[in-house]
Amino acid sequence: GDMTFASRSQLEKKSGRVGGSSRFEYLQALVTEFQDTHKKEYKVQVLANLANFAYDPINYEWFRQLNILDLFLDVIAEESDEKMIEFAIGGVCNCCLDKLNKELLLKNDGVELAVKCLSSSSEETVLSAITSLMFLTTPQSKQEITAENIVQPMKQFSTSSNIRLRNLAVIFLEDYCGLSIPDCPKPRTS
Repeated sequence: GDMTFASRSQLEKKSGRVGGSSRFEYLQALVTEFQDTHKKEYKVQVLANLANFAYDPINYEWFRQLNILDLFLDVIAEESDEKMIEFAIGGVCNCCLDKLNKELLLKNDGVELAVKCLSSSSEETVLSAITSLMFLTTPQSKQEITAENIVQPMKQFSTSSNIRLRNLAVIFLEDYCGLSIPDCPKPRTS
């Protein structure tokens, strides 16, 4: 479309207004921008913005109306760009404590797509994926989320030299899978 980030300052002015309708318009403009642009750096910027808005539960009703959760999931399913995927799973992670969002994500392959992110080379992507899997665990989804295809990579992460990754994986294995992880000897860094 013609609406590039040149008009972003007008958008930001608009989104600064307290009114809910302007926030909705802003989110709608972001979604349109994402769909219309072919420039990867714009798509990345839009996803970063949307992931940020996902922190605030006040936006979730609009997120659902504008299918933003599906947009995040589509990016994870279809894109190969690491940055796009990082912001998309970040957005999912920020949204999935909400009960309705959780149901929607579980229904639309959210678990499978979070698992896909576990093999990413981006630390942030992997951390968001693990956190999303924790948040998406319900009595109904627990069996899928504690299955071997997820436990295996978590066991590898639990011996990682990366402390954030190791700690999160250990919490997942102990609190979600009921496994006791011995205090791993600290990996030697040569």
